Amino acid sequence: MLRLGVNIDHVATVRNARGSAYPDPVRAAKLAEEAGADGITAHLREDRRHIADADIDALMEALSVPLNFEMAATDEMQAIALRHKPHAVCIVPEKREERTTEGGLEVAREENKLAHFIAPLRDAGCRVSIFIAADEAQIEAANRIGAQVIELHTGAYCDFHAEGRFEERDAELARLTNMASFAHALGLEVHAGHGLTYETVQPIAAQPEVMELNIGHFLIGESIFRGLAPAIEEMRRLMDDARA
Repeated sequence: MLRLGVNIDHVATVRNARGSAYPDPVRAAKLAEEAGADGITAHLREDRRHIADADIDALMEALSVPLNFEMAATDEMQAIALRHKPHAVCIVPEKREERTTEGGLEVAREENKLAHFIAPLRDAGCRVSIFIAADEAQIEAANRIGAQVIELHTGAYCDFHAEGRFEERDAELARLTNMASFAHALGLEVHAGHGLTYETVQPIAAQPEVMELNIGHFLIGESIFRGLAPAIEEMRRLMDDARA
């Protein structure tokens, strides 16, 4: 079964824009769970621009589905992850000036550092995922450092589609497909995410090696028009139809 992880970061973005206590990302996470999400993703950034430390505390207490804790490879975030011991930890690149995560993590150049960084997380029982581009060298490096999962960055594929650059979109989709197969052959579990919409999800969901999709910004935006549960249910339907 293809799993759906719902990222609730941007519920917190709306909350923080007003400086209020609402909308509550924990309430959104529970609604997502009820609507069929198999897990919840939350990215605790260094600058706390959306999810806050208190949100992680509350999510760990409230959820009955797994929490996928996205974080940069810093001592601060490692300490938080080791304190909470979420089901999954996804290591992502992070730059303070970026709007959202841009590209995948550079694993090959930081192999030794990352291997030592993730070892305590694995020892604590967290499933460790590395967010990377569809690149053979990065996948091999992720495998060597002991990651159990890779999450392929689908942002370029989605951007090419939105811009009408269909030849480049198809080339990026082929790259994602080939690298999902390559990673699977190495024994890695394959996830994918970033920028996926109703229009772009099915070619990714149809790939048999992909076990989980993590989708957030689009679903939170679509929930303005449909409501959160119907938005998630439609994504779930499209994923299931593609996999079938």
